[in-house]
Amino acid sequence: MNLTPSPFAPAKFPDLPEVRGLKAATGSRGFYARRGVVRDDVFLFVFDEGTICGGVFTRSLTASADVRWCREALETGAGKARALVANSGNSNAFTGPKGVLKNDATLAALTAALGVKRETCFLAATGVIGEPLSDPNYVGAFVPDLAAKLGAPDWERAARAFMTTDTYPKGAGCVADIGGAEVRLAGIAKGSGMIAPNMATMLAYVFTDAAVAPALLQETLRTVADLSFNAITVDGDTSTSDTLMVFATGASGMAPITTREDPRFAAFAEALLGVCHDLAMQVVKDGEGASKIATVRVTGASSDASAKAVAVSIANSPLIKTAMAAGDANWGRIVMAVGKSYQPVDLEKLAIWFDDVQVAKDGARAPDYAEAAASAVFAKAEFRIRVDLGVGSGGATVWTCDLTHGYVDINGAYRT
Repeated sequence: MNLTPSPFAPAKFPDLPEVRGLKAATGSRGFYARRGVVRDDVFLFVFDEGTICGGVFTRSLTASADVRWCREALETGAGKARALVANSGNSNAFTGPKGVLKNDATLAALTAALGVKRETCFLAATGVIGEPLSDPNYVGAFVPDLAAKLGAPDWERAARAFMTTDTYPKGAGCVADIGGAEVRLAGIAKGSGMIAPNMATMLAYVFTDAAVAPALLQETLRTVADLSFNAITVDGDTSTSDTLMVFATGASGMAPITTREDPRFAAFAEALLGVCHDLAMQVVKDGEGASKIATVRVTGASSDASAKAVAVSIANSPLIKTAMAAGDANWGRIVMAVGKSYQPVDLEKLAIWFDDVQVAKDGARAPDYAEAAASAVFAKAEFRIRVDLGVGSGGATVWTCDLTHGYVDINGAYRT
C-alpha cells in the first residue's frame, strides 16, 4: 500500500538518548512478503536483571492473545521484565487456540535463547485481525537470529519495524535531572487508524534507566495514559491490541523511588508524561488521511469525567470531522455533539469558541458572530475548539484529526 506522508510528519526522526540497561535488535521475518515488500517487521528488546515494568492495555472484550498474555505476565511476574518482542503484519487477535500456541512457541524461544523466565517476557503484535499464523513458531523461530545481533537500540529502526499504516516512525525522549541523577527516557509508538485508546491498532513503549518501585510505576503509568494516549482519537475505534508499557532498568544508579511523597517523584512523572504526550500527538497527527488537527477543550463541566465525555463526543463526531476537512465552521454540529453526550449542560450558559473566535454565547449564536472569522479558523491546519458547559468546574482536553477521503481509501485497501 503506497501511503501519502502525513502533512504533519517531522523532517527527521528525533535523536533519542541511549537508555542504559537494555539491548535491542530488529529484523525481517517476511510478514509483508506476500505483498512484495521486504522490511523489518519484528523487534526484540532485552533488559538487564532488575528491570521492572508497568502496562495498560485495551479494554476491548475481543483483546488479542498477546494482550491477554501481557496482563497475565504482569501479574504473575510481579512487574519484572527481561524481554519484549513485537511484530507487525499480523495482530494475533481473534485467532483462538492457534493464537495461544503462537505465544507459547515465542515464549519458549525467548526463555531458551535468553535464559530468562517465561513470565518476564512480553509480547505484542499488530496488523490484520483474525488470521492465524500457519506455523505457531513463525515468530519464535526468528528469536535466535535477533538474539544473536543484540546491541544498542537503533530507535528509528525499531519504530519502523512495527509500523502498519503509519506514514512515519514515531519516537520521543528526554534526559531529566531527577534528584541529581541523570535519567534517560526514550519511547517509540505506532498507530494511525483504529485509534480511540481505552485503557491506538496502537502500540507504545517507553524505556528508562530510572529506578521506580513496580506498584508506583504502574500507578503512574495509568495516570499518564489518561492524560496522553487516552486523550486522542482518530476514528473512534478501540483496537484489540492497544498497549502502552514502560520498562525501567534502574541502570542510572539512582536509589529507587518508592512513594509519591518522594521529592523526586514529580520530576519523574513529568518526564514520563512529556514523552507519552509527544508520542500520542504524533499518533493523532498521523491519523489515516488526516489533513487537520484540532484540540478540543471542554470546561465548565460537572466533573472532569463529564468534560472528557463531552470532548470525546465532539472529537469522534464524523459530522464535525468532515466539516473540519472541508473547512466548514459549522458550529451547530458542536451543539449536537454536546447534546448527544448526555452530560449535564446549562443551555442558557453554553458557549463555544473556535480559537479566540466566539461563535456561541449564553445558549445562542454569539451577537458579534462573523462567519468569515470562524471559517478562517477552520481553514488552518491546527486549531482549537473550546466549549464551556456552564455547570461546574470540571475540564478535559482531547486531540483529534479530520476525516478525509484518504481515510476511506486507506481502509478500503487495508487487506490488499
